[in-house]
Amino acid sequence: MTQWPAALRYPAQAVLYVAFGAAVGYFSSYPVFQVLPPDTALVRLSFSHGAQPVAPCRERTEEELAKLAPNMRVKIVCPRERSPVKVEIEMDGAPLYAITAHPAGLKRDGAATVYRRAPVPAGRHTFKARLADGPAGEFTYAAERTVDLAPGKVLVIDFNAGKGGFLFVD
Repeated sequence: MTQWPAALRYPAQAVLYVAFGAAVGYFSSYPVFQVLPPDTALVRLSFSHGAQPVAPCRERTEEELAKLAPNMRVKIVCPRERSPVKVEIEMDGAPLYAITAHPAGLKRDGAATVYRRAPVPAGRHTFKARLADGPAGEFTYAAERTVDLAPGKVLVIDFNAGKGGFLFVD
């Protein structure tokens, strides 16, 4: 293999470095990337919630306890499986989201996780949120909020039962 003379190698290397730097500089500015179209805002629904068990705890009878091994004789037994979480979000009276999220895990005993995003027109909007987390499927949490969304603004709708229910963060 023959080597190029240093007088040719260094100028060729400089030309390649300049070309590479120009390409990086160009693609760092163009094409222009736009997350949302103009006059559009974004609504994100994002939360993780552990719903109520599918059935209440029950007390085992003496016959049931006698059939079990001594180390398994627990008087009160509670089901591990949790109920699905139903969420409905309305924007200005029209449905935006209607989701049924099932609990995670092999035994369906984990939290149900929801993440959705929807581009909406910018402006003043009224949001109504409802959540059902029990075996009956009745909505136990509800909230209503009016929000001004500027173009490019992101509204996050979160749920935290410990903080009273729905949180609207803009």
